[in-house]
Amino acid sequence: MTLKIGDKAPAFNLPCDNNKKIKLSDFKGKKVVLYFYPKDSTPGCTQEGLDFKELNAKFKRAGGVVLGASKDSVERHKNFKAKQGFNFNLLSDEDGKLCNDYGVWIKKKNYGREYMGIERATFLIDEKGKIANIWHAVKVKGHAEEVLTALKEI
Repeated sequence: MTLKIGDKAPAFNLPCDNNKKIKLSDFKGKKVVLYFYPKDSTPGCTQEGLDFKELNAKFKRAGGVVLGASKDSVERHKNFKAKQGFNFNLLSDEDGKLCNDYGVWIKKKNYGREYMGIERATFLIDEKGKIANIWHAVKVKGHAEEVLTALKEI
């Protein structure tokens, strides 16, 4: 399934780093930044999380909520969040349903080896639960700023 701008965002109900479940519907009336990243505690994923952390107060002031998602376990998320001081929740998608629903579980290639993995991607969801913007194949540098600008424009 390939999501497009204007599509209804796929619902979810997933465990997160605070031992609670988070549903997309919990954020009705708010803008949601749902960013997918490959793996906790890797250099690119750490930097991306730190960038969102640094701007999180601005996201909140603009009516937004930041959520990170990967296939890592709740325990790994807890450790990653504590070590980096993240001020937003990390969703645990161990069974991969969220990744499949958002189309970010893809074939990747590294040094000639092909494997399945999470594409670094971000979805901006508006107050009505519709996809307002999508970024695929994200480059970390400057990405959080770009998402914040887009969030302020919807």
